[in-house]
Amino acid sequence: MRIEPFGVEIWMNEWETKCEWNLAETCVASLTIAELMALAGKNDTDLSELLSMKMTYGEIEGSMRLRQAICALYDHQEPENVVVTHGTIGANMLVHKTLVSANDRVVAVVPTYQQHYSIPASIGADVHQLQLREENGFLPDFDELRALVIPGTKLIAINNPNNPTGALMDRAMLEQIAAIAREVGAWVLCDEVYRGTDQTGSGMTASIADIYEKGISTASMSKTYALAGLRLGWIAASREVIEAVAIHRDYDTISVGMIDDHFATLALENYEKILTRSHTITRDNLAILSDWVAEQPLVSWVQPKSGTTALLKLDLAMSSREFCVALLQETGVMFTPGSALNMEGYVRIGYANNQSILIEGLNRVSAFLANRT
Repeated sequence: MRIEPFGVEIWMNEWETKCEWNLAETCVASLTIAELMALAGKNDTDLSELLSMKMTYGEIEGSMRLRQAICALYDHQEPENVVVTHGTIGANMLVHKTLVSANDRVVAVVPTYQQHYSIPASIGADVHQLQLREENGFLPDFDELRALVIPGTKLIAINNPNNPTGALMDRAMLEQIAAIAREVGAWVLCDEVYRGTDQTGSGMTASIADIYEKGISTASMSKTYALAGLRLGWIAASREVIEAVAIHRDYDTISVGMIDDHFATLALENYEKILTRSHTITRDNLAILSDWVAEQPLVSWVQPKSGTTALLKLDLAMSSREFCVALLQETGVMFTPGSALNMEGYVRIGYANNQSILIEGLNRVSAFLANRT
């Protein structure tokens, strides 16, 4: 099987350990185990619970306690509608491998996480991309979507909140996508790894799994819940999908680690406290970034409504990769070039890291840009 090189991951692998100020990070500033325990109202002595834990495979689909905690994030999901995976990346891979065959028609919004068009293309699917445009606030044009979703379409892949733009489709928009899919019987896979980071209200937008009978939600502990080190995600979908996924999952997952399951359960049973922390970070930091963009004559954007990333449009006579490499070498600040996302002319910034890193990094970018005006 041939698959396209994963642009973002190649970039991160090349530079992430070489930068001083990482503004390419996409997770909310990571929690330590001590911080997680404190948020859960526990202390060091509670870690003794782990000492008697036998290191078996554990419950194959994920512990019942964990799946019940995951269900609390949705309106209409039950444990039998949830299976635990190795991160959202594992969840997305399993859905595509399970549902998509050669010659199936797949429609994927772009920009998005590259899995959603490169995996089905590697399977031999007939992949059509729906380009999100700045003039539409990086939200889908429904006339264009209807034109692409013809009879026989197998899967529509969306990403909400969107990576890298931070655009957010509300319930009404998701219901429109569900209606378009329903007309042709297509599945809708929604990568919801940033769900919970909306800039207003509870932060938790609607899930496609709760809206559409053929809707599939994937998510994880990595971004919103600041626990990427657990490498734990999930799929929420109909039992039909979960049972079909299980066949593929037996070949590449078996189960997740019991310790990962334990800490993910602890976190999700206290998810509101973690969301409060995440909202403080994302909302305060986005305000700082917004003020910074307003002062930069060479930078423009569509301000994110959710997520942890934004696309910055550059008015410079250099490629996005040239810009990012020069920025790294001269200042130690890391962005992600738009070329890694098929969005040349832009760079992606992650703004949900520690505030001191964001402020110092932006100050250095200001000086870098000032030398190029």
